[in-house]
Amino acid sequence: MENSRATARPAVWLMLVIVLVALNLRPSMAAVGPLLSAIRDDIPLSFSLASLLTMLPLMAMGLAMFYGIAITRRLGEHRTVLLSLLIIGLATLSRLFIDSAAELIVSAVLAGIGIALIQALMPALIKSRFPNHMAVCMGLYVTSIMGGAALAASFAPLVMGVTGNWRSGLAIWAVLASLALVFWWSQRRSLSATAATTTRKDSFYNNSRAWLLAIFFGLGTASYTCVLAWLAPYYVEKGWSEQSAGLLLGFLTAMEVISGLVVPAIANRSRDRRSVLTVLLGLIIAGFCGLILSPQHLSLFWPCLLGLGIGGLFPMSLIVSLDHLDNPQRAGGLTAFVQGIGYMIAGLSPLMAGIVRDQLGSFEWAWWSLTAVMVIMLLMVRRFDPRHYARHFG
Repeated sequence: MENSRATARPAVWLMLVIVLVALNLRPSMAAVGPLLSAIRDDIPLSFSLASLLTMLPLMAMGLAMFYGIAITRRLGEHRTVLLSLLIIGLATLSRLFIDSAAELIVSAVLAGIGIALIQALMPALIKSRFPNHMAVCMGLYVTSIMGGAALAASFAPLVMGVTGNWRSGLAIWAVLASLALVFWWSQRRSLSATAATTTRKDSFYNNSRAWLLAIFFGLGTASYTCVLAWLAPYYVEKGWSEQSAGLLLGFLTAMEVISGLVVPAIANRSRDRRSVLTVLLGLIIAGFCGLILSPQHLSLFWPCLLGLGIGGLFPMSLIVSLDHLDNPQRAGGLTAFVQGIGYMIAGLSPLMAGIVRDQLGSFEWAWWSLTAVMVIMLLMVRRFDPRHYARHFG
């Protein structure tokens, strides 16, 4: 009994530290949307150019994801995360001193590289350390990512209001990275000897199922990134204040956090995730339709639906990928491939929405396009029958 408690305590502490690390994986992007109006008043920035602040970090995340596993093999889990948190913290802190759109974009890309290295290794680490609670722990990890977005979206405008400077609203999140760095350093003994080793290096480029999973993840993440980048500016254009629009985005991401915690726990009862995925996509479709047809009425209800749908879809997309392979390292390699391709797909969505806004003067057509994408994903869900997973990966 004492033995099991002694074993459980380090595992619980590791999960709490993972949560703290995960909180750092979105503030560099989520803080931008609510402050965009103030940034554009200070720095010449079209909506298309502003979309690069979300697009390019995602592209960097996608490209760096392919090298993340190799870097982890060389440095080990502990040092890879330390390096990543250092990159994120310095990139975020540098925003105190930026004077141009180019400098802002470079800081976003650097943060994206740091984020990618962490996201490449975490699924394999969680699957290997928490094999009996993988879905719940993955839900907690991904929920923490979205929780970081909620914190940044809600508090960045408040920091700007107190300091009178939008740069402070972007740079303050370096404090969170520093805190995570200290706590992750405390895990050096338990993780220093656990460099990611694998008995087999898989290439997934010729595997159609890996591409299906990557496209599914990418399309789902496109809805997340578009909402993250453009929901607050959309409501600012409707007459809302920056603080109110930021709080609305914070409310949406809070719903994502709730869904990210609850949905994987519900889905853990069965290896067949299709019914859960169908419900989540239905919520997103309803949310986008409400955002288009009645944005000012039930203005909390539509973001609530979107948050519940997106918040559950994000972890479930990764969980379905992990379900395909039992070996943690092979499953980690698959999820790195899925995220690498997926983030590059998702990275295009804010740019396309920004171009649509510049050309047509409204975000509504972008929301309609995402609604159509969710319908396509409903058709893809039918392919995820767990009885046939084994035949896709020899």
